[in-house]
Amino acid sequence: MGPSPSGLGPHVPLPEYTENMRKIANHLKSLSVKTRVIFLSSPPVNEEMICQLQKNLSSGFIRTNERCHQYSEACIELCKEMDLKAIDLWTAIQKRDNWKTTCFTDGIHLSSEGSKVVLEEILKVIEDAEWEPSLHWKSLPTEFAEDSLCAEYLSS
Repeated sequence: MGPSPSGLGPHVPLPEYTENMRKIANHLKSLSVKTRVIFLSSPPVNEEMICQLQKNLSSGFIRTNERCHQYSEACIELCKEMDLKAIDLWTAIQKRDNWKTTCFTDGIHLSSEGSKVVLEEILKVIEDAEWEPSLHWKSLPTEFAEDSLCAEYLSS
């Protein structure tokens, strides 16, 4: 769900965040037995970049990695408790080289590189999930065999 609930100023306290996430999950799961739910935990933030962009604001630090990590852990713990798929963006983003500068546009919002991390993590979950039917693209029905598509491109 991103770092927004974890900011200072008007923010959602951690217990309320957890309860809101539980309500969202229960609602989504109630829609159908086949509904698939994947939650994204809060990613880290680049505190230095945020500080630079907000030095003229009187509110001071709005988001910290300490707080984002608490919300990330709460999301992952809730998903374990409710048997939901969770993507640990906190950890995944920090595995990238120079993540503080390459994964964010302003310290909070993801850059194209940060978005690639999210996509890769979502695809891993979809591929590894034992859902029936599978949502992975390789398991979806096709109109033409893969070989016929390759042959068409090779002859062009």
